[in-house]
Parts: sequence; C-alpha cells; structure tokens
Amino acid sequence: MTDPQSTPGAVAAVAGAARLLSRRAGSEVELFEPEDLGGSGRSVVARARMAKNPFSDRRSVVVKHYAPPEDGTDLASDPFRYEVASCQLFTALPSDVRPSPVIIAHDPEQRLLVLEDLGRSLTLADKLFAPDAQAARTCLLGWARGLGRMQAATAGREGDFGALLRRLGEKVRRDPVADQARAALAGLPELLVEILGVEVPEMALFEAQGGVRLLGGTGFRAFSPSDTCPDNNLVTSRGVRFVDFEWGCFRDVVLDAAYVRVPFPGCSSSFALPDAVADAMLDAWRAEVAPVWPELDDPELLESRLADAQVLWVWWSTWQLLPRVPERDGPIGPDAGRSPRMSTALRHYWRGLGVTAEATARPGTAALAEAVVTALDTRFPDASSTLPLFPAFRGGEW
Repeated sequence: MTDPQSTPGAVAAVAGAARLLSRRAGSEVELFEPEDLGGSGRSVVARARMAKNPFSDRRSVVVKHYAPPEDGTDLASDPFRYEVASCQLFTALPSDVRPSPVIIAHDPEQRLLVLEDLGRSLTLADKLFAPDAQAARTCLLGWARGLGRMQAATAGREGDFGALLRRLGEKVRRDPVADQARAALAGLPELLVEILGVEVPEMALFEAQGGVRLLGGTGFRAFSPSDTCPDNNLVTSRGVRFVDFEWGCFRDVVLDAAYVRVPFPGCSSSFALPDAVADAMLDAWRAEVAPVWPELDDPELLESRLADAQVLWVWWSTWQLLPRVPERDGPIGPDAGRSPRMSTALRHYWRGLGVTAEATARPGTAALAEAVVTALDTRFPDASSTLPLFPAFRGGEW
C-alpha cells in the first residue's frame, strides 16, 4: 500500500539521497517512508526515516531535490548553489548560534541536499494563524532574536560565503532583491500616475535614495536568507530556525529588521502586527546585534536607517502589487484565508510609512503616503481600509 504522504517526487528525491549517503559512507544506507513536505516549483522537499545507517545515529533526514534548470535558464545565480553555500556557512558555526539545519551531504550532479531533520515543527505562520496570542508573541520574539543572532554570528563572514560559492562554481554574489528594488525606485512614479493618478514629489524621490544606499557596501552587513516570511521559519524546541536559503546573500541588517515595520514585505501572509509586539521584536533584535554594531544601539541612528529600509520595502511592495490590482484586487497569495487583499495591504504599508515619515522629518514621503492612501480609498471603496491583525492577535491580550 502506498503511503498517502508519499509522491513520485519525494520517492525520487529519497532514492537519490540513499545513493548519495551510501557512496559517502562506503556502505549501504537505507531510507524509507518518504514523506513529501512540499517545496516550490523549483524543488521537492521530503523527509525519510533511516533503516540502516552505519555512520550515524540519525533516525531521519530531510532531502531537498532541485529540478534541472530549464533550457536557456541563466545559471549565473543558481539557487541550488546558494542553498548549499548558505547551509555550509551555518554548519561551520557553533551550535548555540546556528540558525538552520546542519547540511549532511550534497550532490551537484543530482542537485540534491541532505539536511538535519528538525522534527515535525510548526512554522511561524502556523502560530500566527492559531488562536493563542501569547504563543504567537513568544514565537515572534524568538524570530527577532534568531534573526539578530544569525546576523551577529555572520558579521565579517562575507568573504567565507563568497569562497563557498566559488567552490560550487558560482561567480556572482549579490542581493537578489537589489536589482528589483532599484527598478522599483525608477519605475514606481510612472505606475502611480498611470494607475492611481498620483504624482511623486521630487522631495519623495530624493528621500527614497536613502533606501538605495542600504543596498550598497554599508558597514552593517551580514547574512540574510532574503526570504524570512513566516512560513520559512520553523518553531522548534531549540527556538526559531530559518529554512530555505535559495536567495541567501549578505546585505545591510536593517533591511531584514524592517520586516517588522511593513510587515513581512513580499510575503503572502502580510497581516498587521500589534504595535507593542512590533516594538518588542525590534528591541529583541537590537539586543542581539548591538554587541557587534554598537552604533545600532543609538535610537536616532537606528530609527533613521529603519525608516530608509521601510521606504525601500514599501516602494518595492507597491511596484510588485500595484500592476496586479486593477485586474484582480484579490488576496496577495493563493490562499485567501491566509492572505490579505492587495489594496488593503497597500493602504496599510503607505499609512504606516506616512507615520514614520512624519516622525523622521521626511516631508516628501509623508505627502506621497497621504496621496497614495487617499487614491486607494477612492479607487477601491469596497475594500477594507484597515489591514487586519494576524488571527492570533484578533481576540486576545498580548
């Protein structure tokens, strides 16, 4: 009888992993009960139990199998190589600061990784959509501490990451969002005029350049998964662990910390966070990074950099979402139960940015934010103007 959780992709991935581990051990390694854990269009992720394992006492492993690149695909930035290099970088860290599963083996020919199994853990998203507000708050603070700890542990290791990539045949190292963000800053003014009839003030354009500067060689660079959405973080007995490093890179640390302010730009589950929870998350993050970057313990400097990052993410998110809104102002992601309506999310992003702009003396950004919110209210009067909180916070104390 076939296991209902097994799929042909999971079976193939686990069979490849068994061959890889057997070659490495010089003796047969048996894996069984392949369980499909999902993945993406680029990869299959599966769990398998270990029946015969002469070199380790592990009881199970997680296997990630990347599909072959399509004909004509530019492999100048191969997500498989970035995933391997990221996991290798983390595996070399002390266990008390390691933010991810240990890499056990990889095979470039099969495009396969074998990773430590962190167990049947819920994701941060699962906690945010459950009814327990205190549990959700605890997990969010764990995410913030884990993010800061990962950044502190990888400060100064950009050269190591580059060396790992070069060993895998990867020559390009860059933030995958950087080109998109620059395109957003160049192209959004025309989109706002075309779709909402909003002109961008010259002062707002000038103020947005602060976000561009964060994309360069600042003095606050550390590793970023590039995608720290709630469903890419596992809540384990050892705290929150990050997974999925296909777009791992080094960049300014406040770009990820500002996820708390937007919140979670680019993520389908981009609901609102209570202000008190968001503030506590930033405090938890800052406590981890301040020993490495004492300048970030200066509230004025940190707030200025966070505001620049917030501007960048709001412009980028709007550039991503606004072209989709006129055709179908539906949920950001495929699951309407776990994703807010696009126009409602955009209103929240710009309204929050307006508050930040007023507080940090960015008059052009404040004026633009007010104009965008008004235009969205006019254009989509049937949509809620207020972004709901994550479900965990809708009915309880936090």
